[in-house]
Amino acid sequence: MSQPNLDPSAEHPSRHLGGSLSADDFKTLFRGHPGGVAVITADAGDGPVALTATSVSSVSADPPLLVFSVSAQSSASAVLSTAETVVVHLLDADDLALAKLGATSGIDRFADASAWSRLTTGEPVYRGVRAWVRCAVVSRMDAGGSIVIAGHALQSHVERDVEPGGHGDALVYHNRTWHRLSEGSAIRD
Repeated sequence: MSQPNLDPSAEHPSRHLGGSLSADDFKTLFRGHPGGVAVITADAGDGPVALTATSVSSVSADPPLLVFSVSAQSSASAVLSTAETVVVHLLDADDLALAKLGATSGIDRFADASAWSRLTTGEPVYRGVRAWVRCAVVSRMDAGGSIVIAGHALQSHVERDVEPGGHGDALVYHNRTWHRLSEGSAIRD
């Protein structure tokens, strides 16, 4: 049995596996798959950047690793392509204004100096969010029109903890709309 060619410079594998979904079909597929909302900040030396992401996912607890992706066309992608560290802000419904700020293009996301500060290590961090984690970037991978970034968690702060089994007013993005998880959204067995 032959092994698949995993060389990234090789011909695209979908040509051998029966084609590919269209971008519209792929968007339709994931429109029905909710994602938690995060804001990612970084500063590689030329000023802070921020963006809203629904692609943050934990990978491992030991070592503590997470991943996220950013569009290569994002105004923050150049900084995220070189920054040694990032701060991932994990949001709840109380942080909706920050989620919208990070998702709005063409604005200064750091104009309100009272909304953020710098950690002693230099990274920009927004105040009052549910939780944040400072990560060392350990890997980057080009993936289509995005960059997938893996981070090793170094430091965290939890402002509003979530009780085990509780909803915690989680902020979720689903079908192009913001949602809040609540007690009524829980499915009980």
